[in-house]
Amino acid sequence: MSDQKTPKNNVPEYSVSEISTALKKVVESSFEKVRIRGEISGFKLADSGHVYLKLKDDLSVINGVMWRSTAARLNFNPEDGLEVVAQGRVTTYAARSQYQIVITQLEPAGIGALLALLEERRKKLASEGLFDQDRKKAIPYIPNTIGVITSPTGAVLRDILHRLRDRFPRPIVVWPVLVQGNNSAKQVAAAIQGFNNLRAGSSTPKPDVLIVARGGGSIEDLLAFNEEIVIRAASESSIPLISAIGHETDTTLLDFVADVRAPTPTAAAEMAVPVRSELVSSVSELERQLLATIQRTISENKRDIDILGGSLPSSDRIIEDAILRLDDRAETMSRIFSFYFTNLTQQLEKAKVQVPHPQQKVDQYVQKLQFRVKELSVAGAQILRSYLEEYLHWARDNRLEGALTRIIGEKSHAVLSSKNLLESYSYKNVLARGYAVVRNNKNDPVTRSRELQSLKSAKIEFADGESKVLVKGAHSSTKKKRRVTKLKDETQRNLL
Repeated sequence: MSDQKTPKNNVPEYSVSEISTALKKVVESSFEKVRIRGEISGFKLADSGHVYLKLKDDLSVINGVMWRSTAARLNFNPEDGLEVVAQGRVTTYAARSQYQIVITQLEPAGIGALLALLEERRKKLASEGLFDQDRKKAIPYIPNTIGVITSPTGAVLRDILHRLRDRFPRPIVVWPVLVQGNNSAKQVAAAIQGFNNLRAGSSTPKPDVLIVARGGGSIEDLLAFNEEIVIRAASESSIPLISAIGHETDTTLLDFVADVRAPTPTAAAEMAVPVRSELVSSVSELERQLLATIQRTISENKRDIDILGGSLPSSDRIIEDAILRLDDRAETMSRIFSFYFTNLTQQLEKAKVQVPHPQQKVDQYVQKLQFRVKELSVAGAQILRSYLEEYLHWARDNRLEGALTRIIGEKSHAVLSSKNLLESYSYKNVLARGYAVVRNNKNDPVTRSRELQSLKSAKIEFADGESKVLVKGAHSSTKKKRRVTKLKDETQRNLL
């Protein structure tokens, strides 16, 4: 039994790598070039520039990858929810046992899907108020500088320059951009922002109006001017913007947000500037009309003055009437003044008779004064006599003199008692008994030994004067007590 061999299985055996490689060859050879229609989901743009997404329908999902070189050639921005047709080859990813399509070409799945996407975007931006009429800015009548954002190699730029040169030559600043492709939207938005960021006095003048232009094309070709980044840059522009994208029948979202929409790039140039010859003709016509109006006004005013002058009297007659009125007024004033002065003279004569002579007045006042002096002399003599009698009567009264002497004695005794009491309270008496007062430099008394320790010098007041001393130091109360005790013992010993 041990010699019997186990029968072999006829089914071939593969390793994981071998079966994965075999499946990869079968899938890639069978689906080398396919077109898959589906809705984008899970869209992701990697830092490397590669695009990863999923295509799905109602039942299934397939992963997809688009390399950076292919993604750079797209003329629209893929996003979730957009139905597209992807062309490429189906392959497998052995590390995860997944199959996927490597996309070599990606386009919207028909005009209807793209239009639906644009309509949804338009409604979103309109709900934010980006298309409101009150945001529109007026185009300057004659701009100093015009900024043009377009391709530098297309016929659009030549048409704009030619039309501006014919109508009204103005300085032009061109910002070259791509008008089609994956990076075109970013370049157009950057150009709008770049013009707005220019400052006055810089080497590149800041335009007064912008023209964003492109020639005609399909809806896919014009996708860059439907991108949200371009629409928001145009809405934030402080410079008035004219949209001139495609032909008259072409419409982009930039047309809604622009301050003015031009049907063609040539029409945009016509909107930016007036016709110089027509402007000169209009100014000449206005000048002619102004001069005619001025001349007509002068003639009418002159005629009115002549009419009014004919109805007025002559100047000589006016002057003669004025002279007559002046003479009449002068004669009237002369009569009035003559009557006034005559009346005044009569009143003065009457007053002269009624008013006495000044000497008479003086004599009357002198008499009255002499009479008053006599009266005062008699009254004064009487008063002096009465005062003299009262004084003599007072001097004879001894009781007044005694009262005064007694009062003075009592007051003297009270003053002497107060003096003795005050002297008994004075610290001078204490000093006379052998004590002294220690004072600091501010003349305040020192009452504690710790106050003396903080002083360098002091003053000692005795009963007979004051002396200054230097403070060398101080001993504690304990040492002083011991010293006193020792001295006391020695004294007692000496006494014994």
